[in-house]
Amino acid sequence: MGTVAPRVESLASSGIKCIPKEYVRPQEELKSIGNVFEEEKKEGLQVPTIDLREIDSEDEVVRGKCREKLKKAAEEWGVMHLVNHGIPDELIERVKKAGETFFGLAVEEKEKYANDLESGKIQGYGSKLANNASGQLEWEDYFFHLAFPEDKRDLSFWPKKPADYIEVTSEYAKRLRGLATKILEALSIGLGLEGWRLEKEVGGMEELLLQLKINYYPICPQPELALGVEAHTDVSSLTFLLHNMVPGLQLFYEGQWVTAKCVPDSILMHIGDTIEILSNGKYKSILHRGLVNKEKVRISWAVFCEPPKEKIILQPLAELVTETEPARFPPRTFAQHIHHKLFRKDQEGLPN
Repeated sequence: MGTVAPRVESLASSGIKCIPKEYVRPQEELKSIGNVFEEEKKEGLQVPTIDLREIDSEDEVVRGKCREKLKKAAEEWGVMHLVNHGIPDELIERVKKAGETFFGLAVEEKEKYANDLESGKIQGYGSKLANNASGQLEWEDYFFHLAFPEDKRDLSFWPKKPADYIEVTSEYAKRLRGLATKILEALSIGLGLEGWRLEKEVGGMEELLLQLKINYYPICPQPELALGVEAHTDVSSLTFLLHNMVPGLQLFYEGQWVTAKCVPDSILMHIGDTIEILSNGKYKSILHRGLVNKEKVRISWAVFCEPPKEKIILQPLAELVTETEPARFPPRTFAQHIHHKLFRKDQEGLPN
C-alpha cells in the first residue's frame, strides 16, 4: 500500500480553525484569491454561453450560425457553457444525485475504493499526493474512473452504492460521447477540415477515452488561503463539467481571473491541450483553477475526453501549418505531452 494522503473531508470535519500549511498557497498567489461568492457576483467579463439547439439543423444557414458561435468561443475563450445540449436534464440530475449519495457515505466506506497511485492503481477514491518539493496540497477529495468505451471499463472500481450509480453514469457517458462527436465535427469544420477529421485524430469511437473525475471540495475554514484545484490547463481533447450549482471555477482570461457563473441546465465545456495542439493554437486551452468556500460543499463532475496514450502522435495538422503560420507545438504522444507538462512544472514551478 502506498502513502495515503489524509482525506480533506476528514480534515474539514475535525473542527480545525486553521488549515495545515501544506494547503496554504504561496504568497504571490494569495493576492489573487478572493471570496468566491463575491467574485461570482461581479459583472464584466463572462464565460460565453453557447446554445446548441440548432447544431444539427436541417437548414444549412441556421446550422452554420450555431457552429460559428461555437467556433468563436473556442478561439477566444476555449471554455463555454453549453445549453440545449441534448442530454436530458433528468439524467443529469440522476448522475449528480448518485455522486452526491456516494460522497455522502462515511469516509471509512469510501476508503474501500481507495486508489493507490504508487502501484499504478489510478481508479478509485483519492486525494492529491504532494507531487513536488513544495509539498503543496489541494482542498479536495475525488473519485476517478474510466467511463467509456464500455469494453474498456472496469466496473469493479465503480461505486456499488447507490445502486443506480453504474446505470446512470454509463448512460450519461454514452450520451456525452455523442455530444463530443457533434462538437468535434463543428470544430473540424471551423478549421476548414472535413467534419470527421478531429474525431479521427483523437482516436475515434474505439480509442477516445472518457475519464470521469468527481471532485469533492469540502467546506474550508480559511478558503482565501487555499485552492480546490491549482491553476492548470486540461490535457484532454474536450472536458465536460457538471457541478452542484456552487461556484468555484475560475478562468484566467486576458490577464485576470474570471469566475464562472452557475448556469442552470448547462454543461461547461473546456477545449483541452490536445485540440489546441491539433489546431495549431487556433482553439485555446484556457488556464483555470478552483476556489473553495466556508459555507457550502462544492461537487463537480469532470469528464475528460482523452486520446490514447501512445497510439497517436499529437502535432498541428499539416493543413494548418504554413510558412507564415509554422507549427507551434512539437510532435509528442499524449503520454509525452503529459510528461512534458509535469517536467516543466517541476523545473519552473509554472502553473502550465
